[in-house]
Amino acid sequence: VQLQASGGGLVQPGGSLGLSCAASGSIFSINVMGWYRQAPEKERELVAMITSGGSTNYADSVKGRFTISRDNARNTVYLQMNSLKPEDTAVYYCKANVVVIGTRYGYNYWGQGTLVTVSS
Repeated sequence: VQLQASGGGLVQPGGSLGLSCAASGSIFSINVMGWYRQAPEKERELVAMITSGGSTNYADSVKGRFTISRDNARNTVYLQMNSLKPEDTAVYYCKANVVVIGTRYGYNYWGQGTLVTVSS
């Protein structure tokens, strides 16, 4: 199973950016999908997560500004980021709990990370 993230880049404060992460491989089903971020010299933190049924959870710091969504048919999770702030600058990682074909339990897989820089 591989997760391929894309969509990072440089954006000015107050701007918007969208991330996507597509899972591929021997996938039977995907449970929770999520986005995490890691700023320089800080620990990785949860940004948002979404279940297969569409229930979502957000970090307090991004509530009202970020929106997570997923396309189950495409095994893809998205993160729409609005009203971006300099403190949102980080490497963003996607994670998916995947049930591989022929197995019974989900395992966590990570994408490679994509850099988001919010700066004027």
